[in-house]
Amino acid sequence: MADKSAPSEKMQISDTKTMATPVYANPAAVGLGAFGATTLLLQFHNFGWAGSGVVLCLAFFFGGLAQFIAGMQEFKTGNNFGYAAFVTYGAFWIALALILLVKNMNLFTITDKDIGYFLVIFTILTLIYFIGAMRQTTALSIVFLTLFIGYVLLDIFFLGGAHGWLTAAAVDLTICALSALYLMAHVALTPLKINIPAGEPWMK
Repeated sequence: MADKSAPSEKMQISDTKTMATPVYANPAAVGLGAFGATTLLLQFHNFGWAGSGVVLCLAFFFGGLAQFIAGMQEFKTGNNFGYAAFVTYGAFWIALALILLVKNMNLFTITDKDIGYFLVIFTILTLIYFIGAMRQTTALSIVFLTLFIGYVLLDIFFLGGAHGWLTAAAVDLTICALSALYLMAHVALTPLKINIPAGEPWMK
């Protein structure tokens, strides 16, 4: 009888392991890193320090694809804000890279004003996310505030403003990118008991 019961006991143990709740890593570390790094590299281009080729490559694969995947992983954790934000800006980077590629290859006629209206759409979305960010942490609020300001400055430039608007946007978005990387460090290093505070919510 003892030998016959052994397989049953093993099956019960196996079933218990199968039913265990899976533990997920925090996808925000990748999402924020992808957003911050790609945003920063674009500003290096806007300052005249880097060419457009490296920006396009990073935008497609890190700012775009990796961030989009991070958003889908946020969906699994039930984080609606993270899911929406990372998917939105992942798609933004892929779309922007494609727009610039199409424009440079002269496949379609895309004017600066067209890009300006494209950016206006994301300006509106960013304002919505900024309101949500204010209910979370200071660091996240700064990311979305500077991103919103940066979009507004880019809107003005691409819709007919002087080059100074682009320079102002580059300065502002550099702050945005560094803020995102700071928040990424908070997400990635806090579980390792390295204290990087994110601050209190701006709105309760």
